[in-house]
Amino acid sequence: MFGLSKIELIILKKLSTPIKIQNFLDAMPINWEHKGETYMSVRRILREKKMHCLEGAFLAAAALYLKGEKPLLMDLKTDGSDDDHVVALYKRNNHWGAISKTNHATLRFRDPIYKTLRELAVSYFHEYFNNHTGKKVLVSYSKPFNLKKFGTKWIIANEDLFDIMEAIDDSKHLKIFPKKNAKFIRRADKMEKKAGRLIEWKKINPRT
Repeated sequence: MFGLSKIELIILKKLSTPIKIQNFLDAMPINWEHKGETYMSVRRILREKKMHCLEGAFLAAAALYLKGEKPLLMDLKTDGSDDDHVVALYKRNNHWGAISKTNHATLRFRDPIYKTLRELAVSYFHEYFNNHTGKKVLVSYSKPFNLKKFGTKWIIANEDLFDIMEAIDDSKHLKIFPKKNAKFIRRADKMEKKAGRLIEWKKINPRT
């Protein structure tokens, strides 16, 4: 199925619910990209046992796809002063949720309680800030991005998936707030920035 090996299928089929998928993502170390930028397929993630947010979204989408759900992603775009974030989308009883690989305490899993994608996207707004300046950086979110259009490439390719990353980045995005409201947005305070420095995986020596 999808060109996956028997062992790969066994691993992914065990991830039978969004919560099980999220637990699997949480247990896998962050991909620090010590040797340069990567956009690994699901096969490479399972082989190298590390992932960053987009790679985690690929794996989550693949597990959902195996269960007959659409492999949908949502891109959360910033103002450029911080990294964008990508999550895998799922729906239960007509409500959206998200599966998220992150090293931070806030941009994480979302339960399926959101009626619209906008509701889901704005749930990330308050804690999505630049930890140096305190500025809240989330400005837009993409419509559901269906990986099905790329066949099985994102699942089994050995090369980095720069073309898919660029397609997600170039897809239609919707604004979080009107530009004229930016002046009313409060920066994160001292306590919030302290909490924002919490990380799950410490950076390791690239030689290890």
